[in-house]
Amino acid sequence: MFRFRDEATAKKVIESISRYHLNARFMHVCGTHQDTLVRFGLEDMLKDTGVEIRQGPGCPVCVTTTKEIVEAIVLAESGVTIAVFGDMMTVPTPIGSLADAKAKGADVRVVYSVEDAIKLSSTAKEMAFMSIGFETTSPTTAAVMLNPLPENFSVVSCHRLLPPALDALFSLGEVRIDGLIQPGHVATIIGTKPFDHFSVERKIPQVVAGFEPLDLLVAVLMMCKQIAEGRHEVENEYSRVVKAEGNPKARAMLEKVFEPVDRNWRGFPVIPKSAYELRKAFDAHNARVKFHDVLRSAPTVKEEMGGCRCGEVLRGIITSQQCPVFGKGCSPKRPMGPCMVSREGSCNIAHRYSRK
Repeated sequence: MFRFRDEATAKKVIESISRYHLNARFMHVCGTHQDTLVRFGLEDMLKDTGVEIRQGPGCPVCVTTTKEIVEAIVLAESGVTIAVFGDMMTVPTPIGSLADAKAKGADVRVVYSVEDAIKLSSTAKEMAFMSIGFETTSPTTAAVMLNPLPENFSVVSCHRLLPPALDALFSLGEVRIDGLIQPGHVATIIGTKPFDHFSVERKIPQVVAGFEPLDLLVAVLMMCKQIAEGRHEVENEYSRVVKAEGNPKARAMLEKVFEPVDRNWRGFPVIPKSAYELRKAFDAHNARVKFHDVLRSAPTVKEEMGGCRCGEVLRGIITSQQCPVFGKGCSPKRPMGPCMVSREGSCNIAHRYSRK
């Protein structure tokens, strides 16, 4: 367990949570929140308070489907240069990973931003950027699409929208959720209003939280207080950054560049209007349109392999440690699923800090 500042304050917050004597299960949907929870030992601190916190579908790499990764592999094998973030390289599929494709001679390059991919397009015949992430990172893709682009540059959009996934979680009804810790960075873009209906229609307490240990503990305390008082509202713990209206300029760019479409998430059925696809005006730079004939040859694949239960981890049904292959057949060096690959994945985080 790592030490952090204000541990004395944290203990006081924990004592305040304990006084509510609840038996509550909260869910967050953010890899950074999960890292904070585990790295600083907050899970252990909360054990005796009657509060459990589980991670939902908050890891962009993890929710990206095998089908989408296979699309990128097929494009790479056809001669298109693929630019991806590093975490995507070793996600396994039935036809191998992007790293495997690179080892066999395909041109797959790791980049740190969409701007990097655009710069590298001058060294490629055709360059396709695999864009992933929630509302936090999708504005960066939208911003470049609104500027002149090289003719040989295109995007495979795998961006997701968070609120529809939460609707799907509640509709599936597989796990009890007594409160939601909403991600501060997503709310920085979309604001707090898109979360209102979970409190109004489903009577779920919610708190938008920052990413420091105290942010999370205070968010838990705020939800405990809501439950004790019979309230179900969206409260903003991260008010130093998040505003109710979010970032209007970023939202306007997203509206101009993308349209919400129905799409599968790993571990989920098709979720209506849960993904961002480029609007028709950007077809010249949409890899799925530009290379439609190539992608028709992509094989149909299963989402999970072996005993991996990443999909159930993402739905909050089981913890990483309850997966039968966790730490055995599946480890960061030999991952069987994306939850162990990505540094925002619950399994990777659990494995990294389990020996600390």
